[in-house]
Amino acid sequence: MIKHIFFDLDRTLWDFEANSYKCLLELCNTYNLKEKGIKNYEEFIENYKIHNEKLWELYRADKISQKDLRRERFQRALADYNIKDSLLAEKIGEDYVSQCPKKDKLFPYTIEVLDYLFEKYQLHIITNGFHNTQHIKLKYSNLEKYFDLIITSEQMGVKKPNPKIFEFALEKAKSTPSESIYIGDDLIVDILGCENCGIDGVYFNPEKKIHQEDITYEISCLSQLKELF
Repeated sequence: MIKHIFFDLDRTLWDFEANSYKCLLELCNTYNLKEKGIKNYEEFIENYKIHNEKLWELYRADKISQKDLRRERFQRALADYNIKDSLLAEKIGEDYVSQCPKKDKLFPYTIEVLDYLFEKYQLHIITNGFHNTQHIKLKYSNLEKYFDLIITSEQMGVKKPNPKIFEFALEKAKSTPSESIYIGDDLIVDILGCENCGIDGVYFNPEKKIHQEDITYEISCLSQLKELF
């Protein structure tokens, strides 16, 4: 019998892409990047996302530090336009880290589903996001009240899909794999990660990406969780 439901946060409950885009567009205007030669803000944001994802892959593999990640992603994006201004990159990076987590767009049905599940299960978060940043997101999007445990990779010193973070979460929740479910958007990091620890996963796949993995549950809308649980 399921007693504990663990959620990923970014791209599962908190709409990372929408919130990040809004924040980046605001920062482009704040720093008037058109005057510096960036005529197309949407193109700049797409380039930034490419650099950011590559650096996140290195961060998840413990090949760069959090500080490196935050510094490099804007330096590289600006360098695409021959803007070599480390101070500007640092300022934009600092503003992004402080402002983006305060955006509050959630995936459709997030609150409705959490209200429903909260009455029946203990709810928790396991996230690879930075510790302070994730707590800010939860606060500003009014999600704090739903979750007993907030387990972050920064707090743990290991990142999903490392089994240690799932094992730690089970221990803290006083739960077992058979009493637990994990819901996340990343097939490798979230779903195969939790299933390697014996926890059934629910793959949140709103874009209905094609894959070959044999997984227990797959949903394209959070409202489907009410049918499962």
